[in-house]
Amino acid sequence: MSYTQSAPKVNEVDRQLIGIYLALVALGWFMIYSVTYNPDIPYSFLDMSTLPGKQLMFMVICFGMMLVIMLTDWTLWRTFSIPIYLFTLLLLPGTLILGREVNGAHAWYQIGGFTFQPAELAKFGTCLAMAGFLSSTGADLREWRTRLIAFSIFMLPVAAVILQKDTGSALVFFSFALVLYREGLSASWYALSFGAAALVILGLKYEHPDYVVALLIAAVNYALINRMKEKRYWWIAFALLLPLTFWWEEIVQWFLTANNIQATAITNPHVYILIPHVLLFLAAFFPNYLKKNSLIQRQLQAWLLLLTLSGTLVYAANFACNSILAPHQQQRIKIWLNPEVAEANARGSGYNLIHSKMAIGAGGFLGKGPLQGNMTKLKYVPKQSTDYIFCTVGEEHGFVGVTSMILLFLWLLYRITVIAERQRSNFSRIYAYGVAGIIFVHFAVNIGMTMGLMPTIGIPLPFVSYGGSSLIGFTLMIAVLIKLDSNRNLA
Repeated sequence: MSYTQSAPKVNEVDRQLIGIYLALVALGWFMIYSVTYNPDIPYSFLDMSTLPGKQLMFMVICFGMMLVIMLTDWTLWRTFSIPIYLFTLLLLPGTLILGREVNGAHAWYQIGGFTFQPAELAKFGTCLAMAGFLSSTGADLREWRTRLIAFSIFMLPVAAVILQKDTGSALVFFSFALVLYREGLSASWYALSFGAAALVILGLKYEHPDYVVALLIAAVNYALINRMKEKRYWWIAFALLLPLTFWWEEIVQWFLTANNIQATAITNPHVYILIPHVLLFLAAFFPNYLKKNSLIQRQLQAWLLLLTLSGTLVYAANFACNSILAPHQQQRIKIWLNPEVAEANARGSGYNLIHSKMAIGAGGFLGKGPLQGNMTKLKYVPKQSTDYIFCTVGEEHGFVGVTSMILLFLWLLYRITVIAERQRSNFSRIYAYGVAGIIFVHFAVNIGMTMGLMPTIGIPLPFVSYGGSSLIGFTLMIAVLIKLDSNRNLA
């Protein structure tokens, strides 16, 4: 392999993507410098013990790494996609034994004065593996075997990262569902997934999930009654049950008070609201089912299965939130779904979100100016150089700054999509969509959590947040994409 064969020509390299990448990295470094800025030590970034100094070193390493990737043979990434994936996968469980605990998660290796998070490399490895498998001969997402293998490719790192107690990083791997959709996975799977996600959110939001399940049964009852010939009395029973459901909590409280019964005497009075709904369901279900029409019976069986699964999902989500998740994770979910909880705990669990919003809002239209972000500089906002660095952009550069950054990320995602669609190689196209999905999830969740639109799950803003692992991982993704694209006519 000669240099001339490996090195891409200048006009074959996507200069737009390189320009966006450099702009985001430079902007991120300046925000990190701004957070730690001390007018008495303006050149602190030359000190490798400071955050801007370390980030500058990581940037130099990443630029060197990008140059090396540009000089490699582009087929190397397709040939060794599975071995690279397996290597990054094997790094994950090692943190449970040899790793360092940070904020309750065993997700980092300690290397001298630096920490390294293998999950960032695992995202890159999973991109390669997914592209390698789906572009292989015989891979067809219409077949169950292909689906199971494709899901396993990204679920294996999910399981390993969850064992590290790093839920945020684990959720990012579900971005590969976007890749599967582009490659032909049926939209019905996504409809079911969004429905399941909605049920999980309902189970998390309400303290008593019995009312959610009661309304699910009511929805099925509505469909069953519509099948009846004589509907009048059925509709009367249905209409009486709805207000009973909404007022059940008040009725229970009135009953307990009127009879001098302690609330603790009944384990869960809310669950009894299910009884009349279940009785109406049985009364409406069997007359329809006993018509012995095989088509109707199969449809009713499907309704019964979906209802059972939906109810189980709601209860499981509620149970997991209250009994399995750590207390700080429970609080994050409650604050996200119930903003009044944050306001009531302004000095406790709601502190991060409230001060994050205040910092962004304090910037106004044009911001306070570079290096003038008092709230982030004085650490009113936690993790202002990592998870909450978007607050620094909002405070110092205002609406104009945050809009510009969002547009820059959208331009990046659009450019990656354009690059993906012009590839002749299936491997390169699938890899590009994998990179786009990971960046999109990071971007949307990180910015969303600083504004209360998403739960706080602790993932960095790509290229902008401080962190060598994150910057190296995203640089690898972009550099390999640029290399593959520069050889798109040779595939």
